[in-house]
Amino acid sequence: MSANESSESGCRSEVRLDNSTCTQKELSVTASVISMTVGIFSNSLALFILVKSYNHIRIKCRASFLLFASSLVVTDLLGHLISGSLVIFVYSSRKKWEMFDPHRIVCGVFGACLVFFGLSPLFLGSAMAVERCIGVTRPIFHSTVLAPHHMKRLLGITWLLPALVAVLPVLLQRPYKVQSSRSFCFFHMENPKDWLDVFLPLLFSMLGLLALLLSIVCNALTSCVLLQARLRRKHHCRGTSYHTEMICQLLAIMLVSCVCWGPLLIHVIILSTRATDEPTSLTLLTVVRMATWNQILDPWVYILLRRAVLRKIFKLSRCCWGSTSQDLHSWQRSMLRSSIETSNSGAGPSACHCLSRLPPPDTTIKSIT
Repeated sequence: MSANESSESGCRSEVRLDNSTCTQKELSVTASVISMTVGIFSNSLALFILVKSYNHIRIKCRASFLLFASSLVVTDLLGHLISGSLVIFVYSSRKKWEMFDPHRIVCGVFGACLVFFGLSPLFLGSAMAVERCIGVTRPIFHSTVLAPHHMKRLLGITWLLPALVAVLPVLLQRPYKVQSSRSFCFFHMENPKDWLDVFLPLLFSMLGLLALLLSIVCNALTSCVLLQARLRRKHHCRGTSYHTEMICQLLAIMLVSCVCWGPLLIHVIILSTRATDEPTSLTLLTVVRMATWNQILDPWVYILLRRAVLRKIFKLSRCCWGSTSQDLHSWQRSMLRSSIETSNSGAGPSACHCLSRLPPPDTTIKSIT
């Protein structure tokens, strides 16, 4: 009788274990599908907005910024399509890597995609920050020396370097390894065999942190120059509204990258340099999931932090704070100046007119009305 009861209890526990495993698999697949769908929709919408802006803007600095921004959104979109499909495939196969990937081909592709689509947004963000810093601090050098083909070459380098880092483990015969959570593949960080197993993850983390540091320095310098120009009331011929919009977007991208990728990059350095062999599968999986949110939040920077949206937010906040109409008129005059300067600068650098040659803003507004 007791044997029958124990057998029945064992059967029930086995059924409960199978049910819980199936439930976890369904929840994981559902969460991956939702994340992939939201990421594809967000990046597609942001790409539509950026391409539309790129076709209507003929300012050189603005066109360069939109080229890098569109490339960043395209990279995030491809990352969701490729990496998201691999994640769904792994979870739907119940993480049985030995059955569906005996030759570790899927694992190699999965690890290379994680490295490439991780470093590429960081490099693109730093390249955008450097380009804007040169455009604001050295506008003559930016207009005369940095041609469009130079920007395209820089864009190619920002894609080529992450690709080389991604295929480096395969070239050095250090293939990617299935991690303890069996959810993804990454560098071989547990029980390293030699210095290569330590060098590869350190190279990945150090390049990512270097890109973040470069973005922080360049964005801080650009913000200080723009703020100083605002305080001294020195308006450039190209208009400060576009510079303000671009620096707001760059600061938001930098903040999102630091929050999402910072924990993973630091955690990889800790895992690579520590001497103990304690299992950290849950922590590594958590920081990897945090890093994937970077591809979802990046496009909303371009969707929400546009000049038209910022102008509406500014007007709404001014109305809520009960400011006078003079502040609104000054904002409208500055936006009118920027639009006139933008239209004048569309023909090239030689067609740039300074604000001193424009008629008074009140007269211009009255003539328009």
